[in-house]
Amino acid sequence: MSKHTTVRAVTPEDTAAITAIYNHYIQTSLATFEEQPVTTEDMAQRIATCSANGYPWLVAVSQGVITGYAYAGVWKARSAYRFTSEITVYLHPQYYRTGNGTALYSALFEALRATPVRTVIAVITLPNEASVALHEKFAMHKVAHFAQVGFKFNQWQDVGYWQGAL
Repeated sequence: MSKHTTVRAVTPEDTAAITAIYNHYIQTSLATFEEQPVTTEDMAQRIATCSANGYPWLVAVSQGVITGYAYAGVWKARSAYRFTSEITVYLHPQYYRTGNGTALYSALFEALRATPVRTVIAVITLPNEASVALHEKFAMHKVAHFAQVGFKFNQWQDVGYWQGAL
């Protein structure tokens, strides 16, 4: 991460940049199984839902530019799962392998330690060596592999679950 990059809580002014980053992944990658771009209003609602449920949503900022974001949310709706959270990180493509993912997850894990959450789950479309490496850097380990459960870009896709303890 650049010495000029900071990680902070999301603000409403960040929504357009976050939406642009996420729509890049929708349109060009398998990192998400959404297939239609989202609007800034959709993204604002997602951010508001996370915040209303007490989950952190963070952005990395370098010289005024949002370079990525990470957030935690509900893993499953049933009450017994309330101590488990699904985590996600997305980086602007120009900021791959710059330490921003590590910085975002470091801050996200720190924020989650101040909540009742004790277990984190990440869902990764496979193969994805960079995402696997990032999650394993945070002592997460693969606990499941689902073959051909998603269909995007006219191909069946596999998904893995990574789990970690806070």
